[in-house]
Parts: sequence; structure tokens; C-alpha cells
Amino acid sequence: MRNLPPPAWLRTFEAAARLGGFTAAAEELRLTPAAVSQQIRALEAQLGYPLFRRLPRGVSLTELGQAYVPAVRRAFDDLSSATAGLFGVAQGRPLVVRAPPSFSFLRLAPALGGFRAAHPGIAVRLCSATWAETAPEERVDIDIRYGDGRWTEAEIHRLTASGSVLVAPPGTSFGPGPRADVRALAALGAIHIIGCESFWQLLGRTEGLAEAEIACALSVDSSAAALELVAAGQGVSLIAPDLAEPMVRAGRVVIAPGVLLEHEQAHYAVLPAQSDRRPEALLFRDWCVAEFAASP
Repeated sequence: MRNLPPPAWLRTFEAAARLGGFTAAAEELRLTPAAVSQQIRALEAQLGYPLFRRLPRGVSLTELGQAYVPAVRRAFDDLSSATAGLFGVAQGRPLVVRAPPSFSFLRLAPALGGFRAAHPGIAVRLCSATWAETAPEERVDIDIRYGDGRWTEAEIHRLTASGSVLVAPPGTSFGPGPRADVRALAALGAIHIIGCESFWQLLGRTEGLAEAEIACALSVDSSAAALELVAAGQGVSLIAPDLAEPMVRAGRVVIAPGVLLEHEQAHYAVLPAQSDRRPEALLFRDWCVAEFAASP
């Protein structure tokens, strides 16, 4: 039989490590600071190693404590996710998922039926927000964001490939070579996406284009709108590969061959702090990773 520490001690350890102190952990777990300290000491005694350094003002994790935290968190997450997946979740408020409009329309909405079929007991409320700071009044359970992944939340999972492709109207001629003529495409009209204007500047520097050649012909606030303008023959735009793919598959836009603008921006699933995670959110996270990891 495995000589594992009691789960209550491990939960207390995780809270103290995440919150940076015994007093904060006691408030979250509704224990006294003395009870938290006692449980941590009991855990350290069973393991035979110190997990925290006791400082004049507060505590800090030892190297072994730092190494132990991720495994403990994964264990609780896996247990919560498995319990929800096998036995269902308690009926209550819907799972609130926030995502950028373009990702919601082009990727999430067409695929969401797979999650609902696998978990029919989970009601989902999908909220679209162009910027992550724009939140609905209720708490967001899982956030899908477009960015560089450098956020301070407890857990971040990359979902899609980074970089941008250059999309053009169907029927566009790219010439005989393996790489499209970016200057000729930019002459069709550069459609800029608000918040991502730097992508065109980066492409201009990479391709040696003058500022006038990549001047904004049209600007929109979402990739979905940019794709619709491209499909209507209004110009060309730089789009995340995962967002361009459904429109390419439908034959509504084409990707310029051999042109990939490299940068760090991609779509990520962001979960709140450990204490605020719902089992439904863990199931949705696992589904998102499996569903979107194969994005081009």
C-alpha cells in the first residue's frame, strides 16, 4: 500500500505554496494559521524533508517544496477532472467561457458540439470579448486569449500555432515561384486588424517594403471581419493560421504560398487560480487542448 500523505495536508501545502503564506492559506481553507502550520509540519515529518523555510516575516518554499508543488496540483486537477468526467458535475450555474469573437465564430462554435456530446450535463455560456480585460459581470471559468502567453494566471495552455499567414481573395494569381510576391499583394490593399497593426510593420521590415506600400487601406477590430473583407475582394490581410483555415477550406480565401510572418502571438486557454477552478473548466481545458492542438 502506498504511503501517501493525507489529502488534507497536501491541499493545505498547495494553498500555502500558491498564496505565499500560512495566514493566507488559512483564510482560504477556513482554518486557523496554527492548524495550517501543524498540517505542514506533519507533512514535512512524513516526507522527511522541509518544504518551507520559516522566515522572520512569512515563509518561502525550499527547492524540494518548489519541485513538489506542480505534482500536487496536477494530482488534484486530474482527480477533479476524472470525477467530473465519470460521475458528472453538480447542477448549477453554466460553465462561463470567454473567447475573442473571431475564435468563437470560426473555431469554437463549429467544434463545440463535440464537447456537448461528450458532456451533455454541462451547460456552457460563451461570452465573446475582443480584449481579455473586457469581462462579463459574472465570473469567467476559462478564458481563451490571443497573445504571447505571458500572463500571471496560475495555468496557461497553448492551443494554436503562432505567426500569421497572408490571405488573399480567391482567384488571386501568385506567379510561378514557390513564394508569393508580397509587394504585389500589398498593392491590392492592406487590411489592418486593430491591436495587430505591428504585424504589417514587421512584414514591411522583413520584405523591405516602404511604409506607403503597407499603408492601411481598411482597418477592422477582428480577424473574422478582415477575412470577410478579403473574401469580398477588398484587399489582403495577415491572419492567424488557425483562424484562416476554415475560410481556406471553404474556398472563400487563399493563403499566399511561402509567406509566414513569425511572431509569438497565439491562442491560449487560461484558467484561474487553483482554488477557483471548477471541474467543468478542467474538462473544457482538456477538450480544447485535444481539439485545437492540431491547428495548422
